[in-house]
Amino acid sequence: MKRTQHAVVDDWQGQFDESAIREWAIGVREQLEAESVSMGIIFMTPHFFDQAAEILEIVRVNAKIPLLVGCSTVSLVVGAYEKENVQGISLALFNFPSSASLKAFHYRQHHVELNGGPHPWIERSGVDPSETGGWITFADPFNIDVEAWLKDWNEAYPGTPLMGGLAAGFFPEHRSQVYFNGEVFEEGGVAVSLGGGIRIQGLVSQGCTPIGHPWLVTRTERNLIVEISGRPACEALVETIDRLSEMDREKLKGNLFIGMVVDEYLEEFRRGDFLIRNLIGVDQQSGRIAVGALPRVGQTIQFQRRDCETARDDLLLSLNHVRKLIGDTPVYGGCLATCNGRGSHLFRMPHHDAREICSRMDNIPALTGFFCNGEFGPVGPKNFLHGYTASLALFVGED
Repeated sequence: MKRTQHAVVDDWQGQFDESAIREWAIGVREQLEAESVSMGIIFMTPHFFDQAAEILEIVRVNAKIPLLVGCSTVSLVVGAYEKENVQGISLALFNFPSSASLKAFHYRQHHVELNGGPHPWIERSGVDPSETGGWITFADPFNIDVEAWLKDWNEAYPGTPLMGGLAAGFFPEHRSQVYFNGEVFEEGGVAVSLGGGIRIQGLVSQGCTPIGHPWLVTRTERNLIVEISGRPACEALVETIDRLSEMDREKLKGNLFIGMVVDEYLEEFRRGDFLIRNLIGVDQQSGRIAVGALPRVGQTIQFQRRDCETARDDLLLSLNHVRKLIGDTPVYGGCLATCNGRGSHLFRMPHHDAREICSRMDNIPALTGFFCNGEFGPVGPKNFLHGYTASLALFVGED
């Protein structure tokens, strides 16, 4: 008996050509070798902004897609390849088990402002927390308060992974696009719930390695860490750096970040337990450290280093961990949201994240993805917006 191909991904590059794109969409559908399509994910570069609605309709009709979502991007992930700064379109088609339940909706900034809590989001999405095995979302980075949305969303769907990322487009014009079936939106986002016989297994690789040892925050002011373990905060930082070898201190230049523990109930803290944020500056006179977050008294922190070496190590460790978690559970495809700051810019070589994922997770039938302006994914029990991160959503069968 022939094995069903549960997912396929392909890309099209060149100028807008209606007939050529139609034939390409038909060809992608033929590659799937399944009776039906459950969901399609499409990414387009800004070259196609003016034709985006027409392209969506061509693709939906000719690839026979009941649910099509995606967004604009500057670079595409197509299988094991990262096609950076191209003029193109990528399309992934997925065939999920018949028991799978998919529900999608579009949200805007005024929903964030009006909702004011978790329950309106459950009503708007039409998805009860018990019915979903995870969400994937694509959102506009310019016209929505992501942090306010995430706060309410985490309360609405506690412990449920939210993956995906913020669209990329024409940054000087603050313009990007989000796609939902045949519609093009230049604000808000689209979210898809996967439930029934399918769920999301998330992987979040923030690309850092801890340095020194954990510290306890004992005094804060807004985004300032004033004291660590009862001492001026900068003393803890200086002590951490002084204990490093000369080689490690050299690697730290321009690569210093801070990690904040999300779940304080853990018996010990490992690299995946920290939310990584920017270390904005140090005031040596007052001893305060400014960070790109709101630290709290009693929170455990640890300084971190991020470079191409640590980013590679962190991704490989995360992939090995997820592979063990999944075991023999069937995988129906994956979607990678990787930061615009990664790729060849960080690793000084092409295709790094995509090739490592496809190589080490060889049970993924197809990997699609995009380079984005921020990545969604969980750290501990909560979902966050990340930077310089590889956020991988694997569509897996229920255990």
